[in-house]
Amino acid sequence: MAEESTENASQRFMHKMGKLRMIFGPANRSALGHEMTEQNRQLLVQREAETLQWETLRRPDGSTYVVPRDPGDKSLR
Repeated sequence: MAEESTENASQRFMHKMGKLRMIFGPANRSALGHEMTEQNRQLLVQREAETLQWETLRRPDGSTYVVPRDPGDKSLR
């Protein structure tokens, strides 16, 4: 059975592409392995609240578009 890896997909990709890293330099890995700060948590809550005012609709051809959930709200137009 294959040995389970604790690395995520981007880390596995970086290891496999070691020769490219020698040419282009190492990738920044800090964003993947740190705890979320209070400022980032507040920003996330704000962004999630902003997304609640939109609805994604799908056309018959499979493409999607975003419309306001409240059609009478003209504050964002």
